[in-house]
This record gives sequence, C-alpha cells and structure tokens, in this order.
Amino acid sequence: MVPTAISQEDIVPVESVPIENNVPNDSVYFADVLVRGQPIFQIGSLAEIDARQRAATVNRRIASLLAQNQPLEQVSVNPDNPRKIATLQVNNRVLMTVTEQDAQDFGLEVDSLAQKWADQLNEAVDKPPLAIDVGQRLYGTVRQLIRNTIGNLPSIIGAIIVVGLTWGAATIVRYVAFTWAQQTEGDSSSEILIGRLSYGLVWVIGSVIALGVLGIDFAALLGALGLTSVAIGFSLKDVLSNYISGVILLAARPFRINDQVVIDVYEGTITQIQLRATTLKTYDGRLVYIPNQEVFQASIINNTASPRRRSSVIVGIDYDADIKEAQQVIYQAVNSIETVEKNPVPEILVQELAASTVNLEVRFWVDSRRTGFLTTTSIVTEAIKKALEQANIEMPTDIYTLVFRNSPNQRLI
Repeated sequence: MVPTAISQEDIVPVESVPIENNVPNDSVYFADVLVRGQPIFQIGSLAEIDARQRAATVNRRIASLLAQNQPLEQVSVNPDNPRKIATLQVNNRVLMTVTEQDAQDFGLEVDSLAQKWADQLNEAVDKPPLAIDVGQRLYGTVRQLIRNTIGNLPSIIGAIIVVGLTWGAATIVRYVAFTWAQQTEGDSSSEILIGRLSYGLVWVIGSVIALGVLGIDFAALLGALGLTSVAIGFSLKDVLSNYISGVILLAARPFRINDQVVIDVYEGTITQIQLRATTLKTYDGRLVYIPNQEVFQASIINNTASPRRRSSVIVGIDYDADIKEAQQVIYQAVNSIETVEKNPVPEILVQELAASTVNLEVRFWVDSRRTGFLTTTSIVTEAIKKALEQANIEMPTDIYTLVFRNSPNQRLI
C-alpha cells in the first residue's frame, strides 16, 4: 500500500522495493527509484552495494525531503570528471551518485545519464499523481479552514447572534406594521406591501451589521458586486422587473383583492397580489397567473372600482307606436324592479331609426358585481318585454321589402 500523506513514513523499507526479476536477493541487479510511491527509473548494483540497498537509500533521502515543509529546489547535476562520476543534489543534499558502471549499464555518458535522471526526478516532484495532489490540496484546504474558523470563532458567534436578533426584530416589525396598516389602510394589498417592505428593510440592516461583525467591508462588497451588476441585471432583468412592477402595483392600487377586472384578454376576480405575479380567477373557474410586468404595462378595466355600474337594453318598437307611451311603460317596468338603483333614475332614449323599428336604449344603474349586473339586466329585459306586450305595443322583427322594377309579365307553363 502506498501512503497518500507525505511524512517520514513515506520512506520505503528495503523489503518493499520492486525488482526487475523474481531472482534471489543476493542476485538483484536493478531496483526502482520511487517518488511518492511511483517508480521513476531504475538503478543498478555496484561492486560494494546491492541494487536494492542502493535504491532504498535513495528512496529514503527523497522521502525525507518531501516530508519537509520547505519548498524543494530543482534537482541539479554536479559532474566530477576526474573521478568519472556525477552527483544529483537538491537543497544542498546529495540524493545519489551516478557512476561509470551506471553509464555502461544504460549505454550513455555519465553526464547524459545524470541529466536524464535529474529531469525525471524534477518532473515527478513538480507533478505529483492526481490522487496524491488532490488529497494534499484537500487536506491543506480543510486544515486552513479549521484554523480560520477557530481564529474567527468570536466573529462567527457574534454574527449568528446578530442574525438571530435580526430575525426576531424583523418578525416584530412586520407584525406591528401589518397591524398598523390594517387599522389605517383598510386594504389587504397595502397591508401586505407594508408588512413585506418593513420585514425586508430590517433584514437589510441586520445583514450589514452581521457582515461588519465578521470583518467584511460592506463598501468593498458593494464595489465587488458592482463589477458584476451588469451581468446580474441582464440575467435577472425579467425577475427584477416583475418585482418592481409588483411594488408599484401594490402602492398605486389600480385594483384590490376581490375586484373584478379586465387585464388584456383576461377577465375575472383578483384573488391574490404578490410581488412577482397577480392571480386572477376567471368566471369559468380557471386561475390565471399574470406576471406583474405584463399587468403593469396592460390596460386595466376595473369593473368594481365603483359600487354601481350602468347597464343598458335595446328595445325596438313599431313605427306606428307612440314613443312617449312606450317610454312611460318601459320606465314604470324598470323602476318596479328592486335591484335597479333609483338614483340615478333610469333613462329611455331614442337611439336609432332602423329599417323596420324605432330602437330605444334603456339605461339603468345596478350593482357593479358581475352576478348582480347580469341577473338584474336579465330581469329588466324580461320585465320590459312583458310590459310592452300588455300595453299592446308591438316589437316587430326586421321586415324586408323586395321591389321588382321593369320586370316583363311572363307566363309560366
């Protein structure tokens, strides 16, 4: 097993050094030089030392250097031409000696072989295996995080206390603001707006204080956010537009909850007003969620902004009928219905002289709610028809007269 942490335990014992061939111990000719458990190259035996013992010594020196916290220099080659050897050194320590026997074993010059091994060692030290590198980085990061956490523990505890106090204060302020809005505004939309804005304002103040306790410069944070404000603005443009439009709608109040409105192609009753979208329930029972940006840009018809709403009915009477009498009959019929408002009084106006009828427009005021509006209009229409029939005032249908000019008399056989 190859250890992942770099310590004195990384020194590879003699028994664990891999060998080239499965031969007796006294006949080992080559052994591997290891860096972090990975074989880099092989060195051979000398007259006075076995290859395995020689590699173990080199591996021990490499492991001891890697276990130190100080940075490692590049492996350098120091040739000794009179003796026909070269030494590999790092941090003023000799790692190994390249001899003439090594050069003969690999068919290279001493200096060339030494430089080749030095390059291989430098590459292995600078680029550790992925698993070892990731493990080292993770270990260092976690250890640094623990140290920072312990060092900043008072600030963290203080920030947590500030967050807790902010939550409590925001809850209390929202309750007080909502209660005050209920007593003064009398509109649920405004109450929701005031409660949410006060709650959010307290959280903004508390967040600034918590960041200060943690030692974060709020001005510097705003500057950093300013660098990315353009990208954030483009990516959250629609979301922010909906929220801003929602605040304006709640403040301007073109409609309230339970108002019956027409927004673009949708008509129904307002059931909920949120900062992002407005919920409308159509008269056939469907729920429509309209983004506040679309609501803000659309033309809004509020049918229940006033408690009363005018309705009208068109009635066609015969040309031979007395218009004044017909108006009097219609007025009495409309005025007898309890759900029709007495003030303003109903109006009966001559609207059009049609082809076969004189069209009268009957105007009257009723409850602005849709149910009362439709029901009363239907009752008025039925009462006008019955009253005109009882007064023997005809309501003819359209009559078309066909005139044939210059047509010769022909006899059909």
